Amino acid sequence: MTERLGCDLVSKFSTVAKRLLVGRPFRSDSLGHTLLPKRVALPVFASDALSSVAYAPEEIFLTLSVAGIAGFVYAPWVGLVVVIVLLAVVASYRQNVHAYPSGGGDYEVATTNLGPRSGLTVASALLVDYVLTVAVSISSAAANLGALVPFISDNKVTFAVVAIVVLTAINLRGIRESGTAFAIPTYAFIVGIFLMILWGLIRSLVIGDEVHAASAGIELQADPNSQLAGIGFIYMVLRAFTQGCAALTGVEAISNGVPAFRKPKSKNAASTLLMLGVIAVTMFMGVIWLAKITGLVMAENPGTQLKNAPLGYEQHTVIAQLSQAVFSDFAPGYFFVIVVTALILVLAANTAFNGFPVLGSILAQDRYLPRQLHTRGDRLAFSNGILFLAGFAILLVVAFDADPTKLIPLYTVGVFVSFTCSQTGMIRHWNRLLRNETNPSERRRMRRSQGINAFGLVMTGTVLVIVLITKFVAGAWIAIAAMAAIFALMTGIRKHYDRVADELRFAEEGGNPGVMPSRNHAIVLVSKLHLPTRRALAYAKATRPDILEAVTVNVDDADTRALVADWESNGFKVPLKVVESPYREITKPVLDYVKRVRTTNPRDVVTVFIPEYVVGRWWEHFLHNQSALRLKGRLLFQPGVMVTSVPWQLASSAKVHDKTVIAPGAVRRGLHGEDDK
Repeated sequence: MTERLGCDLVSKFSTVAKRLLVGRPFRSDSLGHTLLPKRVALPVFASDALSSVAYAPEEIFLTLSVAGIAGFVYAPWVGLVVVIVLLAVVASYRQNVHAYPSGGGDYEVATTNLGPRSGLTVASALLVDYVLTVAVSISSAAANLGALVPFISDNKVTFAVVAIVVLTAINLRGIRESGTAFAIPTYAFIVGIFLMILWGLIRSLVIGDEVHAASAGIELQADPNSQLAGIGFIYMVLRAFTQGCAALTGVEAISNGVPAFRKPKSKNAASTLLMLGVIAVTMFMGVIWLAKITGLVMAENPGTQLKNAPLGYEQHTVIAQLSQAVFSDFAPGYFFVIVVTALILVLAANTAFNGFPVLGSILAQDRYLPRQLHTRGDRLAFSNGILFLAGFAILLVVAFDADPTKLIPLYTVGVFVSFTCSQTGMIRHWNRLLRNETNPSERRRMRRSQGINAFGLVMTGTVLVIVLITKFVAGAWIAIAAMAAIFALMTGIRKHYDRVADELRFAEEGGNPGVMPSRNHAIVLVSKLHLPTRRALAYAKATRPDILEAVTVNVDDADTRALVADWESNGFKVPLKVVESPYREITKPVLDYVKRVRTTNPRDVVTVFIPEYVVGRWWEHFLHNQSALRLKGRLLFQPGVMVTSVPWQLASSAKVHDKTVIAPGAVRRGLHGEDDK
């Protein structure tokens, strides 16, 4: 009784722990209640793209600093080109969500219009980019928070792993809870950045205050090791542009998450994309312009490029310097911007937690990934996909020591591969529709959409070429290698599923596996003449085989003679055959005997009945049934052999057996009262 009570307590504790972690399970028909309105969808799917404001402008300044202070003249122009590309991508994806609202996003567009190989290329690129999104965002958050909390700086990997685990738990609770958890801090970040930009411009341009960043006035020299003449200068500007294009990562997530929107799904997704574009562009250019006004200086190599810096000067991030300058007389404003910026970098990973599982589910449905990724969990979230993403992201964080500098060169490659393939696919999509469309107004609309996608293709294709040129040696080759490996893996998984389907189809169409056997030859394995053996014999007789025999393996002469004598004294009509085992093995002699039976009568099916103990305590599993497990594992690979386990429940198994069995309809008919519950 005590053991049973303890087992029940453990079971209840594990159930309570799971419910505390992920919440109560949802019925399948309640899926509609988890769909998102636009105000919640924006922080859920756009946190990655919005958070890039925290580091994309900074990357532009850091790259241009190689040319000295003169290089900053080009920052607004580089930022303007990034904005043009960003708006082109947003406009293009608004066409995507209307044309393909199923949630396949770039993968569906490429597969439908360019073929399965292009679709797999896009899928592998997106999967890599989603994992990198989590790793980069969390690592960047650790780096930013480390400036305020030294403990995090000293334990970046631990912080990053814990943050990923927390995000995983939040997302396992379901998409509505995820959206609610991230809405407030995301909107707080938007408000904080807008207030900083607006108040900074008012102070400097309207009131006339002197608003200077902490680094203003510091002499910035060109990097002496850089070749800035001719091609070298162009390379620097292009590299600054590609670094700034980190602002585009995450834009595609909305097209992959259309099924999560409330109806009308396509319209709401397109509106959310427009809001994302307007907010991201305003914040991005506002930060660059405010940096120019405040005289902000950033150096890629502070130790060699900053000549007249004050003693003990430490270079902080662009957002930290700007917020300190703008809110110089209002410390709470400065701390608010720093905290929400660090928080949004953590939450940016949520975009990947919503995009990766959906894409994984679609790929699993198409048999390119394990089928376990296709199903939803207790909370109607794709739990397995969430866990896979978290696991791979933790591996990256640990492998690269949670260092954003090491991870960022791997970034943006995958997303621009998907951008380019998607826009190419959309152009073919419109061409296919135009061939059959005769309505002039509809043709004009399609031509307009096609023009938008064509412009997006030119922009994203150009950026992809530049990214490959400027980032390949710096680490982009790792991302490309990972994409190739995932492509090969998914191709192999699809071939396996196709091969299995072909084999099963052959059996269904009347091939040899479907031919009825001529006879059933039943074999009951016997080690001792006890109750489990008697049950196995009784069950074997109940199946009415054509031939029934008992087989024992002679590993000990004395025990075997005693068993034969006991068998004969009980008067069993089933013959007992003794199989010799000179090396005291059990598995091989049984296999050899079964093979002989099959060879003698190839059209017979052989059914092997194996008595097994059912135990309740975990440690009892190590003491029983090991021979049976090994034997079953080998017999399963023998053609024409069926394996049947005949369980015998020991007393300890009663503690895991629910004795309260309620028949369907018993409560309604009054056959199960309160006393029985």
